[in-house]
Amino acid sequence: MIYPASNTNTSTSKVPELDQVLLWSVLFLLSIGLIMVYSASIAIAEAQFGVDHSNHYLIRHAIYLTLGIMIGLAAFQVPVQMWQKYAIFLFLAGILLLLLVLIPGVGREVNGSQRWISLYMVNLQPSEFMKLFMIIYAADYVVRKAADLDNFYKGFLPLIAVTGVVGFLLLQQPDFGAAVVITALMIGILFLGGVSIKIFATLLSLMAAGMFVLIYVANYRLDRIIGFMDPWADPLGKGYQLSHALIAFGRGEWFGVGLGGSVEKLFYLPEAHTDFLLSVLAEELGFIGVATVIILFAVVVMRAFAIGRRAAKLECHFAALVAQGIGLWIGMQALINMGVNMGVLPTKGLTLPLMSFGGSSITAICFALAVLLRIDWENRRRLKGMSI
Repeated sequence: MIYPASNTNTSTSKVPELDQVLLWSVLFLLSIGLIMVYSASIAIAEAQFGVDHSNHYLIRHAIYLTLGIMIGLAAFQVPVQMWQKYAIFLFLAGILLLLLVLIPGVGREVNGSQRWISLYMVNLQPSEFMKLFMIIYAADYVVRKAADLDNFYKGFLPLIAVTGVVGFLLLQQPDFGAAVVITALMIGILFLGGVSIKIFATLLSLMAAGMFVLIYVANYRLDRIIGFMDPWADPLGKGYQLSHALIAFGRGEWFGVGLGGSVEKLFYLPEAHTDFLLSVLAEELGFIGVATVIILFAVVVMRAFAIGRRAAKLECHFAALVAQGIGLWIGMQALINMGVNMGVLPTKGLTLPLMSFGGSSITAICFALAVLLRIDWENRRRLKGMSI
């Protein structure tokens, strides 16, 4: 809102410097996540490290969260125009990290996937940061090439080629989930940037066809689809994860069995503190707990798009696309994770943003939210300047 000049000294001074609804929603999600990571990981921590170390994952998650907040505070100090200026260098840094992770001896393999770079104390997962770098790069590209977006060779093909390179490197790890998210983010930013409906529909068709081929040629992906279609046909094999996730949801009913009371987290539900954290939350806090989390995520996404719309009205088009891209990333990844936990989507190794255990995931999301808050802060500063 633009205040009258006569009220500048009183009204504008009362305008918050940051979006309080967004800030508190994020803090609530981080807090719920911290509690649920502890609850979901006690049993596995005791089995792996002994009964005296039941808080192992809680401590690590708290450290990652602290590191993420520190990185976020540093990122908040950087003007948005600097992210635009160095967008290409961020993107190239992300490509370099994706290449490094594939080098034997540099990349670390876990459960058959080589997605991490060992930094001794922690493991870095480049794909998590590549999501943000891709948003920044795609936003800058769309702003620079706005006049050529409807031209296949000048505007459309270069970004598709770049996305193809990123997708190829991710599939070598393999990290199919991150490849899908980054491709969808690129398509979403192109749509938000004003690409024609014809090109947008073509992109969606190509993405759907590509996903079909990648699923068909990889037996383990096809097995996940089969298990998803009917998890009870093979509850001890292909449908194991989903069947136990659904049992957790069923046991939770309306109000849950109580915090700490989950049975499924006791070695029945794999990755209870990471990919299937929502299932444990559903069992312990019930429908009310799940609905609360969904509402909080919806608020975060809506505020991100509102910040983007405000930036667009102020003719800050790069900032607008970055803000909406971050909202799209958080909303899409949360939706996929929730869909997997509820049996609406096939099993995919994507964490629940802001909540699941994972150092790279939580720090990358905090980084992105700091950039989003910086955009909001700059929007408010511009509005104040206009009202004087």
